[in-house]
Amino acid sequence: MTTGPGGYDRLDFRDVPIPVPMAGEALVKVLAAGINNTDINTRLGWYSSRVTAGTAEAAGAMPAADGGWNGASPFPFIQGTDCCGRVAAIGPGGDASLLGQRVLVRPCMRPQGFSSLDMKWLGSDFDGAFADYAVVPQAELFPIASQWSDAELATIPCAYGTAENMLHRAGVSAGERVLVTGASGGVGSAAVQLAKRRGAWVAAVTTADKAAALLHLGADHIIDRALGIPADLAGTFAVAVDNVAGPGFGGVLTALARGGCYVTSGAIAGPVVALDMRDLYLQDLTLIGCTAWDAPVFPNLIGYIERNEIRPLVAGTFPLQEIAEAQRAFLEKRHVGNFVLIPPGAA
Repeated sequence: MTTGPGGYDRLDFRDVPIPVPMAGEALVKVLAAGINNTDINTRLGWYSSRVTAGTAEAAGAMPAADGGWNGASPFPFIQGTDCCGRVAAIGPGGDASLLGQRVLVRPCMRPQGFSSLDMKWLGSDFDGAFADYAVVPQAELFPIASQWSDAELATIPCAYGTAENMLHRAGVSAGERVLVTGASGGVGSAAVQLAKRRGAWVAAVTTADKAAALLHLGADHIIDRALGIPADLAGTFAVAVDNVAGPGFGGVLTALARGGCYVTSGAIAGPVVALDMRDLYLQDLTLIGCTAWDAPVFPNLIGYIERNEIRPLVAGTFPLQEIAEAQRAFLEKRHVGNFVLIPPGAA
């Protein structure tokens, strides 16, 4: 349980009652839960406009109580946005066929329907998957027929859903040139795979020590983050998928061709950037911010998994009670892919 905004001392491993599903809900036994930037950002209160540093730098800053997705987070509560689990019980009048099925939970929920941008996030707006059990709406359960392990499936929901949503919104199609920053992270490595699945030519921005892993993942070209985007690639990309932002924002924007699209759902290097308006309007660029997922996104992912069109990247697993150590490792950014927590009851 996260007791309030702040540091690792706010992560409290404790016994709590097993929740009871109400009508329209299901009780899911958590088998594995992935770690994402949003879990750390929510604990830090990073989404507050008063926070201007990147995620890692913000870890030592004054926590912001209004720093959740939708304002103030409901502390104390159980975090955990990624959930692979098995349906243990259903609420009154629910679908009994779900009982016993292994499922992924769609973490971005649209309670007013997809015509509204109103949303609720598992593990950010209400109790999530860093527990033995979680209660979720039955409509957000997606049974999965796959040979992947629980830990592998737990890398998918938030990172791959976020990446697929950005590519969907940007309309990435075969033959287009796509630039992906932060390509070794959860969202970045997902974006590389998913853009390649659409037939795009992908350039991945990463560190030199991770270049081989990204090429193995399918990237067509590697850009060394330390050197920046080379001059010969400026103005050549149809789409830039950038969850890094920070000081490199301007260089990413000038990498786009005329009429290109910049799409983002994060800013791990810093949310406040310098924008030269001439780069925007003289090049007829489109900027797209993505948080609420569109309707096809999660069903698409389930299909990709079941047809083995993508693959998971498990950087490592930790017991749930070692969540602080796992988040420290996550922030070191030495890994490729995602870390996963295993609850005691699933070990």
